[in-house]
Amino acid sequence: MSLTPYLRGFWEDPWEGQNHPSRIYDQHFGTVVPDDIFLRPAFGPLQRRAPLQTGLSEVVNNDKEFRVSVDVQHFKPEELEIKTKDNRVFIHARHEDRPDEHGFIMREFTRQYVLPKDVDPATVTSTLCKDGVLVLKAPKKALEAPKENKILIKREK
Repeated sequence: MSLTPYLRGFWEDPWEGQNHPSRIYDQHFGTVVPDDIFLRPAFGPLQRRAPLQTGLSEVVNNDKEFRVSVDVQHFKPEELEIKTKDNRVFIHARHEDRPDEHGFIMREFTRQYVLPKDVDPATVTSTLCKDGVLVLKAPKKALEAPKENKILIKREK
């Protein structure tokens, strides 16, 4: 019996075939979940509200760019840390105990994304919008056109 079918997914590109959802609705970080959260469509066109109040996290991977949008409205810019390591980008946010309407709350999250093969980790940029949405962007590398190589024919004597 071969182990190849079991290890097959280990070597494959996670973005190939992309069968997973590109939006995650679970980013509320200790706040009250809106009543209509389960009535919203999980797939289809994004119906953004201004500002993003749903705790939405979205990943876009098209032929021009790789983009991640994460709702971090509960964190100050100095409480966010973004770094790349190998072919991954890490987002970590944390703040200490703060008083809120129910008592005290401490929030922390770490999220990591695997970058596609055609994205250079050194080109990832970040922008924190006024509505508390962190946007990470990275352009796709231009694929080189296949070069033509002439192969000489050797003759045996």
